[in-house]
Amino acid sequence: MSLTDFHPPYTAVIFTSTLAGNAPGYEEMAARMEMLVVDQPGYLGHESARTPGGLGITVSYWRTAQDAQAWKGNHEHLLAQSAGSRTWYSDYSVRIAVVERQYDRSTSPH
Repeated sequence: MSLTDFHPPYTAVIFTSTLAGNAPGYEEMAARMEMLVVDQPGYLGHESARTPGGLGITVSYWRTAQDAQAWKGNHEHLLAQSAGSRTWYSDYSVRIAVVERQYDRSTSPH
């Protein structure tokens, strides 16, 4: 199922981070979170990118803000957040938004 299969409104959690140099264990934890999140109620999918310099943006999509909040409180996710804050990230921010409409190349009027 593609992200374009879901219809607004839905919630987007935008996580922007900068890796703090060497990040031992980061890749393994990221892979674990990707495996774990798919079983979370309300999870629709995510998109992620990271530059060679360490700047990363991950946007996860949720049916509701409550679903996203429940993921934030997941026990294993809390452990990952703590490790990220202590060890892996020199900086990060989280933004929560509601997607009100969407279109792509195939549905754009231009």
